[in-house]
Amino acid sequence: MSSLLLSRRMARSVLLALSLALIVLPAAQATKLKKQNLTQLISESDSIIAGTVKKVSDGIDANGVPYTEVTIAVGDTAKGAIAKQKDYTFRQFGLLEPRTLANGHKLLAMTPEAFPRWHQGEYVVAFLFRPATRTGLQTTAGLAQGKLSMTNERLVNDFGNAGLFDGVDISAALSPAEQAMLGSAGPVDMRTFMGLVGRAVEQRWIEKGEMK
Repeated sequence: MSSLLLSRRMARSVLLALSLALIVLPAAQATKLKKQNLTQLISESDSIIAGTVKKVSDGIDANGVPYTEVTIAVGDTAKGAIAKQKDYTFRQFGLLEPRTLANGHKLLAMTPEAFPRWHQGEYVVAFLFRPATRTGLQTTAGLAQGKLSMTNERLVNDFGNAGLFDGVDISAALSPAEQAMLGSAGPVDMRTFMGLVGRAVEQRWIEKGEMK
């Protein structure tokens, strides 16, 4: 196979993968990153997990699709079927760095700017969107907004949690710490945050109209 034909096939695979990765996201996220509040993140996520990032690597699969592979040692879950105390591995579209192919051409299919970045050793809370049906690629609801990293027991996303609680209205009974958190800006206490998210999912606040 000629290098030109190989490059064309690779380009088609990359475009197809990106299209499929975006198809599974809400339209507003696919065209323009809009602020997603906590209610929206919970609603749009297939799984919500917390744990330590054990490994981050990248590659190109058998269909020529570039990916970043992330393994998280899951310590806690608030939604979905992912098991606690086990590793969970998923692939997100895009490479960590440009890659030179065997034919000498350079593949520049980096992870799109709005997508979350993952770093070995960090503790994260991830609102994971469902995997794409055709490619299996997966990322977070709200893109980078749906990945919060912990420092000193406090969680924050790439946008400083901007808009995370905007418009969130909860009629269910809340603790003083939870009430204070909803009125705050910036990093939030990890235990308070995960406690509220866990109860919202378990008690179906959104479905019952108790969280909007």
